Amino acid sequence: MRAAHDGVTLAVWVIPGAARSECAGVADGRLRIRLAAPAREGRANQELVRFVARQLGVARKQVTVLAGSTGRRKLVNVAGISVEQAGRAFRL
Repeated sequence: MRAAHDGVTLAVWVIPGAARSECAGVADGRLRIRLAAPAREGRANQELVRFVARQLGVARKQVTVLAGSTGRRKLVNVAGISVEQAGRAFRL
């Protein structure tokens, strides 16, 4: 997690197909997130945006997948929040 010019950039490792969406801690410097959506047709990315927005209390349009849209390793930008707010929201 690092500060960006308009908010925070999160390094994320996603695990699609879970029973529910939840934060699963940190591993190798990446926030691990289990997603209750399959890795098909962009569903996991949509669920990731929804989950991150809900956890941080921001609108979905403030959350953008910057890189890794077809893989498990992703970079996600969240506009309008600080590193401290993101750390508290994900209990880091």
